Amino acid sequence: MDAFWVFLLLLVPPLLWTSSTFVFYFKKYFYVAYMMLLAAFAIPVSILKSGGRDIENMRVIRALVRHVKYFLGLRFAVIGLEHLQTEGPYVIISNHQSSLDVLGVMEVLPDRCSMVAKKELVYAGTVGIVSWLGGIVFINRKKTSDAKSVMADAAKTMLDDQIRLWVFPEGTRNQSGDLLPFKKGAFHLAVQAQAPIIPIVFSSYSNFYLRKEKQFNSGTITLKILPKIETKGMTSDDIAYLSDMSYDLMRSVFLDISGSAPHSQSNSPLSHH
Repeated sequence: MDAFWVFLLLLVPPLLWTSSTFVFYFKKYFYVAYMMLLAAFAIPVSILKSGGRDIENMRVIRALVRHVKYFLGLRFAVIGLEHLQTEGPYVIISNHQSSLDVLGVMEVLPDRCSMVAKKELVYAGTVGIVSWLGGIVFINRKKTSDAKSVMADAAKTMLDDQIRLWVFPEGTRNQSGDLLPFKKGAFHLAVQAQAPIIPIVFSSYSNFYLRKEKQFNSGTITLKILPKIETKGMTSDDIAYLSDMSYDLMRSVFLDISGSAPHSQSNSPLSHH
């Protein structure tokens, strides 16, 4: 049996350099396993630091996750970071392409900011536990009434505790090369809290990550942070306008930065190009 495992280990390096499909699965499973391991480490640290569920635990998560990009051969080019230097509560909205988005989130996550995520995440082992400890707001996407109730509570928490929330308004992962229509939850949240919206756009991953073609190369992701959109004085009657305007703005930026995003063709999972 020992000889078998030695043989497998010896087989890994040549496969990493000769098989793009092997690289795809290697990186994919490495990413999941490593994030689980980091979460397991973050759980006791978060409990010792904050005593339980607390948005301040996102600092721990952010510090632990920021280096993961290097192992996957990824880089982030951040534009407009100054727009996150806004005081008080606000809602961040961004497009959603894959679980790799978490790396981009942690690259720019401001203090006292957590996320809104699907309820199923809480059952994802150590990642689910540390997500709960970090104050992530879980919603049931299948029950609109539940989602609205959670968002109303989240708006109150934003104001009471002076926190920020990151929402993916497409509602699900999307690698179509365009943006899906936005769901209204993020905009109800912002209007109820009378908090500004800060749009963040991730460039397309298609220059390095193609799920159907089983390709996962090195690459650079452009993250463009846009100026805040004020919601003061807006009511529920303005939700549709706010959503459509944000969608049009973000879609235009997405198409612009995706067309010129730099990339690399290296297949090495440890590439630092």
